[in-house]
Amino acid sequence: MLGSIPDLLRLLAVPVFGWAAYRDIETRRVPNRTWAPLAVLGVVLLLWDTYAVVTGPTSGRLFFVQVAISLGFVAPLAYGFWLIGGFGGADAKAFMLVAVLFPAYPTYYLQTTALPLEPSLVGVFSLTILSNTVLAGVVYPLGVAAGNLVRGRFSWAMFLGKPVAVERLPEEYGRLLEDADGFTRSGLDLDALRMYLQWRGASLSELRAAPDAHRNPDSLPADPNPPGDGSVVTDGGVPASGSPDQFGTAGTADPWGAERFLDDVEGSAYGTDPETLRAGLELLADADEVWVSPGIPFLVPMFVGLVAALVYGDVLYALLSALGLA
Repeated sequence: MLGSIPDLLRLLAVPVFGWAAYRDIETRRVPNRTWAPLAVLGVVLLLWDTYAVVTGPTSGRLFFVQVAISLGFVAPLAYGFWLIGGFGGADAKAFMLVAVLFPAYPTYYLQTTALPLEPSLVGVFSLTILSNTVLAGVVYPLGVAAGNLVRGRFSWAMFLGKPVAVERLPEEYGRLLEDADGFTRSGLDLDALRMYLQWRGASLSELRAAPDAHRNPDSLPADPNPPGDGSVVTDGGVPASGSPDQFGTAGTADPWGAERFLDDVEGSAYGTDPETLRAGLELLADADEVWVSPGIPFLVPMFVGLVAALVYGDVLYALLSALGLA
């Protein structure tokens, strides 16, 4: 494979994004240090390309338009989605990194052809990766539904999630798709559930064994544990609970100690409010199986979108062209 040195160096992003996608599936956590080397590389390559264009024989106007769109639109768009909760922190960092690394289309020459195969009219490669990522994300619910159909699972939630035994929830990532009243798109986040259990020093099985006792805020420990970040506990342990104290009274309108928990974590646990936490705990106190949306780890379709862009190019443009719309 031949190409310019900057374009060849950009291929280092592929294994990094592949590893990040794997981490996102397994843990929903990607260390910040993952992105730092690529960020430095992206800035260096952008300066390299800029120097080559400025000192080259052409005006380079198209290149600067592409850079302006990538840095002035794609990067702020990713940051904006993070601000409104549409992206996680790692997702936003990854897409801002893509905007710096891939403002213009790279070119890789093989023996009989050149990659990417399908260019776009605008030529902003980060936009191509973005549109490919969206298309890859759209395929996900269709795959979830197909899996549920094969297993005979029929529900309003069959396009969004899967049924999971309640005792397995502490080892799952995702969000409940139901509460005591039925289907909901805004159920309890399982990371928040783990934070709550760690905070009060109890396991889910202990809450299910004595739900009435745990609803009473008097059962809260005098010195709750640090809640952590909701990661899956790999050793199966739960921090020891503190001694019970008059954290509340039986007449306090704070079942399960939900308000106290959120006050301790400064009111935020993956967007959970006291009502959502209580509704989830009430459901889990009695149910044996619940529908859970695992949520597609966004770095997975982003990795697919990056690879598709490097090999094929703009999949959306090709689809629109096939339909006579472009």
